[in-house]
Amino acid sequence: MRDYYDILCVSKSSDANVIKKAYRKIAMKYHPDKNPDDKAAEEKFKEAAEAYSVLSDNKKRSRYDEF
Repeated sequence: MRDYYDILCVSKSSDANVIKKAYRKIAMKYHPDKNPDDKAAEEKFKEAAEAYSVLSDNKKRSRYDEF
């Protein structure tokens, strides 16, 4: 499993706004509608969505940072 911070290209000290901007940038780049039939882009999009779901939630993020 890759580091969620690396996936979104943010530092561990980034605040919610920085994380949100980074996610949106990656989501726009790899969105399945913009990259039809590209499995690699679809995987990157899913990976970014998973990373954002953890890092955008304070409870999940604190648990993730413990490990």
